[in-house]
Amino acid sequence: MGASGDLELSILGGGLAGGLIAYALAERRPEVRVALIERDDRLGGNHVWSFFDSDIADEDRWIVAPFVSHRWDGYEVRFPGHRRTLGTDYNSIESEQFDRVLRERLADVRLGCETAPGEGAVIDARGAGDLSALDLGWQKFVGMLFETDAPHGLHRPIVMDATVKQIDGYRFVYVLPFGPTRLFVEDTYYSDTPAPDVAAIEARVLDYAAAQGWRAKPAGRTETGVLPVAIGGDFDAYWRSTGKGVAKAGMRAGLFHPTTGYSLPDAVRLASAIVRAPDLSREGLARLTREHAERAWRRRGFYRRLDAMLFRAAAPEQRWRVLERFYRLPEPLIGRFYAGQTTLADKARILTGKPPVPIGAAIKAILK
Repeated sequence: MGASGDLELSILGGGLAGGLIAYALAERRPEVRVALIERDDRLGGNHVWSFFDSDIADEDRWIVAPFVSHRWDGYEVRFPGHRRTLGTDYNSIESEQFDRVLRERLADVRLGCETAPGEGAVIDARGAGDLSALDLGWQKFVGMLFETDAPHGLHRPIVMDATVKQIDGYRFVYVLPFGPTRLFVEDTYYSDTPAPDVAAIEARVLDYAAAQGWRAKPAGRTETGVLPVAIGGDFDAYWRSTGKGVAKAGMRAGLFHPTTGYSLPDAVRLASAIVRAPDLSREGLARLTREHAERAWRRRGFYRRLDAMLFRAAAPEQRWRVLERFYRLPEPLIGRFYAGQTTLADKARILTGKPPVPIGAAIKAILK
C-alpha cells in the first residue's frame, strides 16, 4: 500500500496487453496506482495491430477506441477461385499512436527499465513463455509501409490476397490503405518453420506492389513478426515456464487466438476483467489471470483441431483451399470465428460439406 492507502500495481511490459490493462485501470480505477514498466525506449514497439469490430464487445470498446489510427467500412479477400467484399468494419492501431496515448494518459511510465518496485501487485506481460510446451505451426510475416507517386485507388483493406504464388505453406498478402498514397503491404506465411527469410520476403513485397501498378517507395516502417498457431500442447507446463503465483497477460498468459495468433481481442477482454475485479491484490490477480487464461485454452480445442487439419492434413501448397472454402461461409460466422466465439452451430457448418483436405489425413491429424 502507498501512504494514501491506494493499491499499487506494476505492469511489466509496455506492449499491447500491458498497455491496455494500464490504460483501463487509469480510466476506471483511479484508486489503483499503476506503474507501466518497459525495457525499451518506447511503448508498443514497432507494430501495426488490426481487429474487426466484431472482435470487441460493445461494452469494452472504450478500452481500445483511443488507440485506433485507421478505420474502414469493410474489407476484401481474394483467392484463385473466389473474391469477396465483407461489410464488417476493420480497424488498425499503429504503435506510434499507442505510445503517444499511453504517455498522455498514464501518470507513471518507466522506460528502459525491467524490474518492478518491491511493493504491490505485479502483472507480467513481457511476451511469450516457453513455446516448446506447445505444439505449434507458425504465422510469419514481413510488412512494409509505402508512399505511392499517385493515388493507389484502394478504399478498403485486403485482409487476404491468396492469388499470389504459394510458397512455404499458405501464403497471402495483406494490404492496408493508410491514406490516398500510403499503403502498408505485408507478405504472410502459414508455415511449418518460424524463421522468415526477411530479404526474400521484402523482395516479394516489392514485386507485389509493382504487380498492382503501384509506383511505390518504402516510407520508413518495416515490421517483421512470427506468431504461434496452436495445434496442441500442455497449457499447465506453458504457464509454469514463467513462474507460479504471479499474474500474467498477453502472450505470457497464452492468450492468443489459436488459428490467427492474434492477441488483441484477448488483451481487451483481460483488461476488462481486471478493471471489474474486486480483488486486485497480488494473489487475487494471479488467480484471476490464471483462471481466465486456462478457461480460454479449454474452450478453444475446436480451433486447435482445425489447425491440426490445416498443418498436418493439407499439403503446404494446398492450404489456401481451406481458407478459400472458409471465406464462402456466412459473414456472421466468420466474425465469430475471428473473435474466438464460434458457436456449436458454427462448428457444424464449418465441418459439413466437401472437405478441403483428404478425410483420412484429417482424421489422423486430429487423433495425433
